[in-house]
Amino acid sequence: MSLNASHSAHSYTPVFSTEVEAALATHHPVVALESTIIAHGLPRPRNLQVAEELEGLVRSAGAVPATIAVLDGQAHIGLDKAQLERVAADPAIRKLGHRDLAPALATGASGATTVSATASLAAHAGLRVFATGGLGGVHREWTRTQDESADLRLLARTGITVVCAGVKSILDVPATLQRLETLGIGVLGYGTDRFPGFYLNSSGEPVDWTVRTPEEVAEVMRAQDALGGPGSALIVANPVSVEDQLDPALHDRVLAEALSACRERGIVGQAVTPFLLDRLVRKTGGASLEANLAAVRGNVSLAARISGAWAAAQDTGAHQNTQDTGAHRSTPDTAAHPNAQDTTSHRNPAAGR
Repeated sequence: MSLNASHSAHSYTPVFSTEVEAALATHHPVVALESTIIAHGLPRPRNLQVAEELEGLVRSAGAVPATIAVLDGQAHIGLDKAQLERVAADPAIRKLGHRDLAPALATGASGATTVSATASLAAHAGLRVFATGGLGGVHREWTRTQDESADLRLLARTGITVVCAGVKSILDVPATLQRLETLGIGVLGYGTDRFPGFYLNSSGEPVDWTVRTPEEVAEVMRAQDALGGPGSALIVANPVSVEDQLDPALHDRVLAEALSACRERGIVGQAVTPFLLDRLVRKTGGASLEANLAAVRGNVSLAARISGAWAAAQDTGAHQNTQDTGAHRSTPDTAAHPNAQDTTSHRNPAAGR
């Protein structure tokens, strides 16, 4: 698509939905949601039903949903009913990573946002909490293909809290965790000391820190700010329940067969992921898709609660700041805060990472 001269005078400032704008003005909890799952992740008409369900889950937890997309060269933070329907129904909607945002805005394109694009736009708009299904990561046989999701580098420089169910098991999970560590991206296991496996409750890989309540997550976010601001993302790894996970034996068998088929057919590069995901859905009779949706629902609900805890923590901090005077600055931190030595997150001794 070529650059349209008339569009080049267009403002690139994101447009907020009325609901999101009002929430931000009153410091009400807001949760960013991606739109790729709507446009490209689910069949029609179920995609629209799921989109409306996810937004409903955010509202039922007391927060405001901000589904993000680019429509006619305009970034939208929060979609109205007609816009949500358009993203779900229009087959021409493109898939936009963060590298695609500038060309999409400049050319007047329309697209659904991936994890990286959603996180980028959400953080730029002042949102702090984002819910998604799973992150992209380091692909298998990375040493040969050098294939790594753009999500990781973007999150390394984007201050947002991402609630997810880990990374898809088709990826190299240990290598992804190592990459997250190298990039300085914090990872919290929510109620678990094991990194989730997206379709599975656990990948078997340890995480260094465990939190158990939304308030504990909000406290880690406050600590990030106290240390000079969240220069990188905070990952809250929330496992799908054991009851809702894909049967592990079925998962392992189908994935092994799919990986073998990839090698036999010479499928490489960007074609690998869609092939493996499609194979998982078909060979599990749709069970992998249901596990996927169960994980997303859980992440969205938790993100809304974290956003609420974060908003409450901000209100409390602002109230305390108005009552502080310079005379109190000489008081040691441990005296001013009797619980300063208590940690809200818990180091996992066996993590070894």
